[in-house]
Amino acid sequence: MSKQSIESSSIKDLSELRLSYQRGELHEDHVAPIPHEQFLLWFNQALTCDLHEPYAMYLATANAQALPHVRTVLLRGATNQGYDFYSNYDSEKGLDLAENPQTQILFYWAELEQQVRISGRVEKISEIESTSYYHKRPRDSQIAAHVSTPQSGVIESREALQQRFNDAVQQFEKTEQLDKPKFWGGYRLVPDYYEFWQGRPNRLHDRICYQKQGEDWLIQRLMP
Repeated sequence: MSKQSIESSSIKDLSELRLSYQRGELHEDHVAPIPHEQFLLWFNQALTCDLHEPYAMYLATANAQALPHVRTVLLRGATNQGYDFYSNYDSEKGLDLAENPQTQILFYWAELEQQVRISGRVEKISEIESTSYYHKRPRDSQIAAHVSTPQSGVIESREALQQRFNDAVQQFEKTEQLDKPKFWGGYRLVPDYYEFWQGRPNRLHDRICYQKQGEDWLIQRLMP
């Protein structure tokens, strides 16, 4: 490959690409005393702003050897008890969480120039809750949970995956209600740390964190 073709296909200079954040501000004197309440204020705002999947969140895990993995999952419950998502227990994330239940989730709403990080310990939610949610999913999604196993495992082609799905559709054709797979269910992140980030001009961003101390929360401002 010639030098000219290499240069033409290389990525452009990124050093001058930046935005100036102007949409809002965040002050420790004005946030809710309970972090979940502050989360709901921002999250409900994101829901009403017609953003693309504002309930999508980045989930970071690490296994027993501290090898990190990150992916996008969907928030499926948010209460004072914690933040729920669902997955295959035998997936990469499931295996990580079995070895190391400490994790972090991150929401980034670019249009609002806001970000929320929540850290804590993950635990499995009950079979009753998992089964209830499973039956709320579209039927094709229920079938997909049966055939997409082991999740993250190697499969020879897209066609082979589609054939597995088609076979399962036929297999369950006369089954009115599918059973939830034993290897699939929910997790709940029980938080002990929150950080709320609001973009500000000149990279002097607002960062307010909540640290769990017994039954209380310590609220502090962080350097940008």
